[in-house]
Amino acid sequence: MKTRNEKIQNFINELDSKIDIDLKYYCSTVDVESFEDIEEAIENNGGFNIDIIYYSRAIEYLKENDVSLTESMSLAIDYGIKLENINSELLASLLASQEARDNFYEYQDEIETFFNELNEEED
Repeated sequence: MKTRNEKIQNFINELDSKIDIDLKYYCSTVDVESFEDIEEAIENNGGFNIDIIYYSRAIEYLKENDVSLTESMSLAIDYGIKLENINSELLASLLASQEARDNFYEYQDEIETFFNELNEEED
């Protein structure tokens, strides 16, 4: 019979293959008992902060994900970034970071269900 920690670790490993964030890394140093714990571990360690460097990589990323720059410019405005500080690397990084966050939140229900079922098993 697997221990609670083994079940959680197995779940994190399975989830890690679905999400573009290294969950095994971010969850390895904290006790994970809920969706909020995972979210906090990622947030506190900068896991949602994606840096896209080099002009060519940034332009390619924007061409593939936000050709009109509508989403990335909206994010820049939301963060209060001044026009003179905006460049392709910043826009691509903001968009990639938001997409990483969105991708993670797509699994919120699955994560919460796992912990709810785990807690019910132990009751």
